Amino acid sequence: MIPENLPILPLRDMVLYPEIVAPVMVGRESSKRLVDEAVAGNKTIGLVALRDPEIEDPTATDLYSFGTAARIVQMLRFPDGTIRIVVEGLARIRLTKITATSPYFRGDVEVVTPPQSESPKIDALVRNVLASFQQMVEMAPYIPDQLFVAAINISEPDNLADFMASNVNISIEERQELLETTDVESRLEKLVRIINRELAILQMGSKIQEEVQSEMEQGQREFLLRKQLEIIRRELGDSPDEKAEVDELREQLESLVMPDDARKEAERELGRLERIPSASPEHAVIRSYLDWMLAFPWDKSTPEEIDVNKAAKILDADHYDLEKVKDRILEYLAVKQLSSEIRGPILCFVGPPGVGKTSLGKSIAKATGREFVRLSLGGVRDEAEIRGHRRTYIGSMPGRIVQALRRAGTINPVVMLDEIDKLGADFRGDPAAALLEVLDPEQNRSFRDHYLDVPVDLSRVLFITTANVLDTIPPALLDRMEVLPLPGYTEPDKLQIAKRFLIGRQRSEHGLKASQLTITDAAIRRVIENYTREAGVRNLEREIATLARKAARAIASKERRKVTIDERQVPKFLGKRKFQHTVAEEADEVGLATGLAVTGAGGDVLFVEASLVPGKGGLTLTGQLGQVMQESARAAFTYARSRADALGAEADWWEKFDVHIHVPAGAIPKDGPSAGVTMTTALVSALTGKPIRKTVGMTGEVTLRGKVLPVGGIKEKLLAAHRAGLETVLLPRDNEVDLDDVPEFVIRNTEIVLVRHVDEVVQEALGIKGLAKGRGPRRVGKKPKAPSTRGRSAPKSRKGSPQRRRKGA
Repeated sequence: MIPENLPILPLRDMVLYPEIVAPVMVGRESSKRLVDEAVAGNKTIGLVALRDPEIEDPTATDLYSFGTAARIVQMLRFPDGTIRIVVEGLARIRLTKITATSPYFRGDVEVVTPPQSESPKIDALVRNVLASFQQMVEMAPYIPDQLFVAAINISEPDNLADFMASNVNISIEERQELLETTDVESRLEKLVRIINRELAILQMGSKIQEEVQSEMEQGQREFLLRKQLEIIRRELGDSPDEKAEVDELREQLESLVMPDDARKEAERELGRLERIPSASPEHAVIRSYLDWMLAFPWDKSTPEEIDVNKAAKILDADHYDLEKVKDRILEYLAVKQLSSEIRGPILCFVGPPGVGKTSLGKSIAKATGREFVRLSLGGVRDEAEIRGHRRTYIGSMPGRIVQALRRAGTINPVVMLDEIDKLGADFRGDPAAALLEVLDPEQNRSFRDHYLDVPVDLSRVLFITTANVLDTIPPALLDRMEVLPLPGYTEPDKLQIAKRFLIGRQRSEHGLKASQLTITDAAIRRVIENYTREAGVRNLEREIATLARKAARAIASKERRKVTIDERQVPKFLGKRKFQHTVAEEADEVGLATGLAVTGAGGDVLFVEASLVPGKGGLTLTGQLGQVMQESARAAFTYARSRADALGAEADWWEKFDVHIHVPAGAIPKDGPSAGVTMTTALVSALTGKPIRKTVGMTGEVTLRGKVLPVGGIKEKLLAAHRAGLETVLLPRDNEVDLDDVPEFVIRNTEIVLVRHVDEVVQEALGIKGLAKGRGPRRVGKKPKAPSTRGRSAPKSRKGSPQRRRKGA
């Protein structure tokens, strides 16, 4: 008689069936206590499998609801404290309730009795199971023959199904499913499917083993035959095919002009090839090495035809603007024209995507008459990609540098190393370290590839690299390159590029004549402003290609003979606008300052909001601000505290208020030092209650002493300010040298105020007089309109301030 309440022993990777005797190892302290108490009592326990065998401290939810009541028939205690028990399954049980979890599980159980059935189908299933099991015993080495003898002596189908389930190699989940299947007929049907599946796996494994054995025997047979053939040929002194192959390679080697080191190595390997039989794996390795040595352009070079005037025309024809980069390239070509022995610099074009870095390399190759090869280094993490693999490895090859020279067919091509800022490093080495030798003019005369293992002269190669940013390039590698920044294009630049290059190229690619497709300047401007946001022109060309496709369809379908696209028709072809540039606020507001920032798509306007709420001097920053921007906000907070008297605020205002600074577009991460003056101005405005002029934009880094430090991206920021309709821009005084790069139309239409101290910024933006004592900002550009006085007292006239200097007027 099985008690209604039993101690429950959780099982790992095991399911016990009724009438089955099996050993169980017990290691947990709670389980050992359960066994001790059960042995001292009626020896009856419940065995329930764990849903996850990896769980160390199971709970009630980790147990299956079905298990087996069992009797402990033997217990053995080992020296390490573990216990081995032998249990005999008594009956299926359903665990209805856990009544205790400490010191071990106890639960109410219900004995599950399988329904009795004597249908002919059960007899057929029993025969099928026995027949399939007999085949498994014959094929599976892990199943002893005695198990089949025991199986055919079991008369009850219920017990036979449990016996089979406990001896077939199946998963714990399938074992548990068979335990929970109380209907004998259903259990036998599942067992038939499981045994047939396992039988099919065994048959497949046997077939694979036979095929492998057959291939091994065939390979051994071929090896023995080849050995015998080799010995016969050696005895006869006759090997015409191999001898002809070696003679051909020797002729090629003698006809080549190559360095002495390379020739000696090639002759040594050719001698080895002559002695090694063709059946040897080493024969193929040596032959591949000799092919690389013979195909490498040791003495082949492209004659240079350098004409500076011609090169200038090529660069102007292929690229708009980029004057500084073009000048540097022409300077190098001019020196090269006068002195052919000069070592060329390693140029590094740095700029956002789509500004023409790769195409500049092609233009240089075209201007010098050299071959052009491009290597993409983005994502390269293996040093062997640069230096090559040693020949001891199977499938080894030279590095990408040697491969590029072989592909170019000359020893002096233009090799562009693209995306050099995206190199990686892992346990296989650092490719950037390998490039140090490649790009160093003092070392690359004798660059040694691991595969060729002879010096290769790279001094005649013109290396050009490209990158989007410099931060990820190791300093030692960056030191070997001359950085040429390629800034993003302005909207007028993009308009000219579209008219001179992009539209014509897309007409040609889409089979259109110049008379069949016309795109007005206003339409191009609208595409630039509302359908692209980038520093380059890649997306602009995609949008122009869309216009060309629409036009080609209209012409091919006979709807129109020619298509003219003006500003109003752009949404019809491209859909609703994708982007909208930020514009200046409509009114002066307290605590809202307009900053200027640079993104990957160029310059943009950035609003900073500041607010004071009753509190105890806390500072809250929101808007996904990076570490640098957070530090700028703290510096602004300290400035506002230190200048409370001059600003007309209470000296202890910060003890009564909390400050909240927010930069809108909270879903976009932001960082950089340029927002320092903007945060300071917004905070001072919130503190004093004075609104900030809506037409004033600003940028600059702030120190604790109030100094305004220079920042980058001045050209892009001023273009963004002009686009947004800002009339006045406050810049750090030290950034005055950067105004030479700003387009003239921006200088003419924007008042640029150059400041040294944040007091000057606050005085200009809020009209608070008397802050910048002894200091005065420097003004460049147009004379502004009178500032708005709505919401504040009108500022007094600027007596004694420096006269405005007009630039480019």
